[in-house]
Amino acid sequence: MTTSTLRGKTALVTGSTSGIGLGIARSLAAEGANIVFNGFGDAAEIEKLQNEVAKEFGVQCAYHGADMSKPAEIEDMMAYAAARFGGVDVLVNNAGIQHVANVEEFPVEKWDAILAINLTSAFHTSRLAIHGMKKKGWGRIINLASTHGLVASAGKSAYVAAKHGLVGLTKATALELAQTGVTCNAICPGWVLTPLVQKQIDARASQQGISNDEAKRALLADKQPSGEFVTPEELGGLAVFLCSDAAKQVRGVAWNMDGGWVAQ
Repeated sequence: MTTSTLRGKTALVTGSTSGIGLGIARSLAAEGANIVFNGFGDAAEIEKLQNEVAKEFGVQCAYHGADMSKPAEIEDMMAYAAARFGGVDVLVNNAGIQHVANVEEFPVEKWDAILAINLTSAFHTSRLAIHGMKKKGWGRIINLASTHGLVASAGKSAYVAAKHGLVGLTKATALELAQTGVTCNAICPGWVLTPLVQKQIDARASQQGISNDEAKRALLADKQPSGEFVTPEELGGLAVFLCSDAAKQVRGVAWNMDGGWVAQ
């Protein structure tokens, strides 16, 4: 059922053709927001996804395939959203990649790519969205950080650095916008069963010679006391709250939804 909380507003969600981004995009569409999708995938499948979301929630959907490591393509995407919908009211910076290796073995090109996509892209989208949001007197910037924006894990130096940086960018942006109708906050999920995490589970299963289910349980047992994955739908619900009037004084927060990970 579609409500009208965000009716007439436009949400751009990076990395939204699957996983967390798609869950958040669907939740915002359910509140009436038009959606600009972004991400990689089969063109026909992405077209089908747009049509399904538009029909289910009675909103308009569009897609831009910007590579989030390339500032010129990000600028083109933001210009496209402005031309198509008159600007971006809700910006969700979700695009991310991962690579696991110790610092002394970490490929330099992987470090650069992770910082570009997981952190620098959020700077570019934000700097291009803020002026329009301030002009309208309303806007929401939501950065998808991670528990790894709050604590670290070995082997994930680039990801941890990027996500800590994203939390810092969130706080600085929120302070700059504190006396406007534009808020900026971060969501810090724990383990979510996305394609990115599934790759880690598959690798664990292969390395340890265990089943996929056993690898999932082991992954959760390491960090997440609830023993359950956070779902994209739950994260979407939090994003909807951060867009609501009830959250207008929630500014610069790094809100962890992690089954108790950071509470330990």
